[in-house]
Amino acid sequence: MPWDPGQYDKFQEERFAPFEELFALIKVREAMSVVDLGSGTGELTRRLVERLPGSRVLGLENSPQMLERAEEHRIPGLTFALGEIAELNGQWDLVFSHAAIHWLDNHPLLIPRLMSHLCDDGQLVVQLPSNHRHPSHTLIIATAGEEPFRTALDGWVRYSTVLEIDRYAELLHEAGGQEITVFEKVFTHLLSDADTLAEWTSGTTLIPYFERLPHELNARFLDRYREKLRTLWPQGPVFYTFRRIFLAATRRN
Repeated sequence: MPWDPGQYDKFQEERFAPFEELFALIKVREAMSVVDLGSGTGELTRRLVERLPGSRVLGLENSPQMLERAEEHRIPGLTFALGEIAELNGQWDLVFSHAAIHWLDNHPLLIPRLMSHLCDDGQLVVQLPSNHRHPSHTLIIATAGEEPFRTALDGWVRYSTVLEIDRYAELLHEAGGQEITVFEKVFTHLLSDADTLAEWTSGTTLIPYFERLPHELNARFLDRYREKLRTLWPQGPVFYTFRRIFLAATRRN
């Protein structure tokens, strides 16, 4: 099952909420070279262009479906390209990423690799979800451990590769980072009921499971997951707490 921009955008306001705090970490300069890793549907990448005077911004995205939607937001100074974050090349004044690198493995290798793509006085500015301990995520793993899903998945589950915030600070320092900022913040969202929470994760966290399960089991998996959520939240609204990590560092040669 490919990424579905329509499903993802059902919670656009909530997903975009951290952007302002992330943007505030950027040291804005004229005419920067910028790459947005995991640019998604492109709206936030366009905001970068509009707020970074004279800059050239590349939105890098590995989903053709998301990239097709992003083309609607192309303006002068902004281009989009199909590609993988782990295969980034070139040197940039700003390497930016909003809710994307948590999908990649081996962050102790990834963070210094991203830092290595910064020009002198360049900056890495990243936000990544760190909500893997929340029931909305742990109940997905629990559901995957039940039959018939366990057999269909051959025992596969996706465990988060996100690190503790102090480890990110250490990695940035070890990679030569200066002016290091790392913090975690809880964003709160009031959802109508448990089924709405299942709709949220259907647009992101559940996708790798839907991709691996036989198509005829996707609906059964989602139904079983909903049952578990309803046990925790039998009535609405659901006060959904969502943790996110912010990190920024400058590299000087």
